[in-house]
Amino acid sequence: MATALAERERDNRGLDIEIATGGVDPTDSVHDDVIEALQEEGIDISDRKPREITPVDIEDATHVVTMGCSVEQFQPDGWSGESEVWDLDASDTGAQLDELKRRVSRFFDDLSEEER
Repeated sequence: MATALAERERDNRGLDIEIATGGVDPTDSVHDDVIEALQEEGIDISDRKPREITPVDIEDATHVVTMGCSVEQFQPDGWSGESEVWDLDASDTGAQLDELKRRVSRFFDDLSEEER
C-alpha cells in the first residue's frame, strides 16, 4: 500500500523520484483486502506481485522507508542514505491505509523541505 500511495503522491506533485519496493520475506501475492482498499482510492495494484528487496534496489537511494524490517537486512556495503522505520499502529486494512496516506504525505513534505 505504501508504495502505491507514494507513487500517486510523487505523480501528483510532479516529482522525478524513483520508488523501489520489496520485502525481505515477501508473500506469494498481494492480499485481496489491500487490493480492494486501494481500488477504493482509485489505485489498481491487481497486477502486482510481491518481490524480494535487494541491495542493488537501494544502492543509489537517498531515503529508505521500511515496515516490519530494518534497512540493515538488505543495505549494500557503504550505503549512506537515510532510513526510517514505519511501525503501523492500526491493525485493520482501512485504518492502515489512512495511516499510510498521512505518513506518505508527510514524507513527501519533508523531502520538499530538504530540497529548500
